[in-house]
Amino acid sequence: MKVYEADKIRNVVFLGHSGSGKSNLAEAILYTNKVLSRISRPEDQSQMSSTLRLIPVEWNGHKYNFIDTPGYFDFHGELISAMKAASGAIIVVDGTTDLQVGTDNALEITDEHNTPRFIFVNKIDSDKADYEKILEQLRARYGKKIAPFHVPMGKDMDFKGFINVVDLFAREYNGVDCDTVPIPDYMQESIVPVREMLIESVAESDEELLEKFFAGEEFTMDEIQKGLRKGVLSGDIIPVLCGSTAKNIGIHTLLDMIWDFLPSPVDMGYKNDGAKFAGQVFKTIVDPFIGRMSFVNVCEGELAPDSEVYNTSKGTKERVGHIYTIVNGQQVDIDKASAGDIVVFLKLSDTQTGDTLSLDPAKEPYGRIEFPKPQIFFAVQALQKGEEDKISSGLHRIMEEDPSIQWYRNSETKQTLLGGQGEIQINSIKEQLKKKFGVEVELADPKVPYRETIKGRADVQGKHKKQSGGHGQYGDVKIKFEPCAEDFIFEEKVVGGAVPKSYIPAVEKGLREALQTGVLAGYPVTQLKATLYDGSYHDVDSSEMAFKLAANMAFKKGMETANPVLLEPIMKLKIVVPDDYMGDVIGDINKRRGRILGMEPASSGKQVILAEAPQAETFRYAIDLRSMTQGRGFFEIEFERYEEVPSHLSEKIVSQAKNEKPVLV
Repeated sequence: MKVYEADKIRNVVFLGHSGSGKSNLAEAILYTNKVLSRISRPEDQSQMSSTLRLIPVEWNGHKYNFIDTPGYFDFHGELISAMKAASGAIIVVDGTTDLQVGTDNALEITDEHNTPRFIFVNKIDSDKADYEKILEQLRARYGKKIAPFHVPMGKDMDFKGFINVVDLFAREYNGVDCDTVPIPDYMQESIVPVREMLIESVAESDEELLEKFFAGEEFTMDEIQKGLRKGVLSGDIIPVLCGSTAKNIGIHTLLDMIWDFLPSPVDMGYKNDGAKFAGQVFKTIVDPFIGRMSFVNVCEGELAPDSEVYNTSKGTKERVGHIYTIVNGQQVDIDKASAGDIVVFLKLSDTQTGDTLSLDPAKEPYGRIEFPKPQIFFAVQALQKGEEDKISSGLHRIMEEDPSIQWYRNSETKQTLLGGQGEIQINSIKEQLKKKFGVEVELADPKVPYRETIKGRADVQGKHKKQSGGHGQYGDVKIKFEPCAEDFIFEEKVVGGAVPKSYIPAVEKGLREALQTGVLAGYPVTQLKATLYDGSYHDVDSSEMAFKLAANMAFKKGMETANPVLLEPIMKLKIVVPDDYMGDVIGDINKRRGRILGMEPASSGKQVILAEAPQAETFRYAIDLRSMTQGRGFFEIEFERYEEVPSHLSEKIVSQAKNEKPVLV
């Protein structure tokens, strides 16, 4: 594939609900460009996409870099990566059903990034398709931004093309090519209301055109075309096209319109002349045979093969050997990386997603790619003992590919915790561990890291005395225990040398070690103050160990007599939901022993709910929230503080903990 200048390139992302036909659209485009010999039927594409794909094609002397993205919200991190490199978007809509949440999400994310976009209503060849209903629903939600360009010709299996209501001609498709034909007489009336919608959208995009519209004056064709392009680039107009990816209807027109209406990298401010090479890695794939593949959005200048570049995000150097693009899944050499293009580098040593590469070591790194925080965590355990290192290595490699996941070892609960956007993503990672890294794992809910503390006060003595011939062991302490706001406070108020200064650190050490195991269920102890005020010692038999053991004994007595209680972690939640689901979400939080702290408006008819809830009630909240809001709600969660567990629950937790592990007393 030859190298193209920035003004001849379009970088376009495919967005939409899972099953709408994004991958089928990619196939149809490759078929139209004679890269593939056939197009799969949508029902044959049963495998769910979990990662983005780069699909470059050449069309009429131009280069289009298409980025196909997964439709499931669980893989939202892939959309974030793709949006970093795209300057335009095609939102694929299933014409056989009502508007789906994936359409809403796609329109929201393109709004956030100010990305010009089309809507391609797919599957018009189905007997379930209802293009008019889709237009009505789009207009109801997004107003006069929605500008229909097409009216379908024929229905169901007789669908063969469409009327272009912009330029007022018809196009017929035969599955391979298309022909421009006159508009059938029987369709003249049906295009009038649709063209009126289009003209209204054009008028809304420009003040002068709006005045002309209200004056009842006709727009010239030149005014319509200029108004449409201006409106599309500004985001004020969203053209709606129709077609069938399975029958290759509408693909030629879509490819032409991408050139006519979507921005080039030059429009987006990419620089070539006189600029040194600089680009950002927006996606990393670790292939078991090829190694690390870094997908780079080239923002400035040019780079030849066999060049040394700087990773200005990390302050390191990298060697770039060959420069590639991807054609039908295969790496193909290109002569250089040029501003506006998307290229692939192989086997970079330290470079990760989000890093900036440049020929200029002083180049300021581009803004980091902000990936969503995990919505759900599962505990991961190997089915075979001794394979923990395999899990760690595998998860580290997978996280290189998808920074929206996190994993860490919880030293307290002794669990490896894996976090992601949803259950589908976590199960996908489980399959990757098996296929790529040869380790089978099982998933479980994380354990709650409970704590123990006291509500009362205690004044106790701990005496360790042992005589077994020769030197004995003797340590004697008197300690007051009481609650406090900090994790642990140790004070020493010994008078007259009752406990020698040399043994006081051993007392504190004994108490700190004892904090790891409470008396109720063996959970760590917090919010405790211990004051050493008296004791006794023996000139010969006392030792640091003896006083450490004496402190441990005092700790157990003090905890038992000072009304010990169980504490649980309380989490702070920031929940974003559409207005329609506020009542359900608030009611659900209350059922989870939660508290609503406040509410504030968000964009796009949504509300932010600020709440608190016990961690034990939130492990599967991502699944439940998605179900309650039909996938339209999301949340962020972080630890806030510890609070006492209600007594009726505390008894069950303590009983269960004692059955699971021995309590050290």
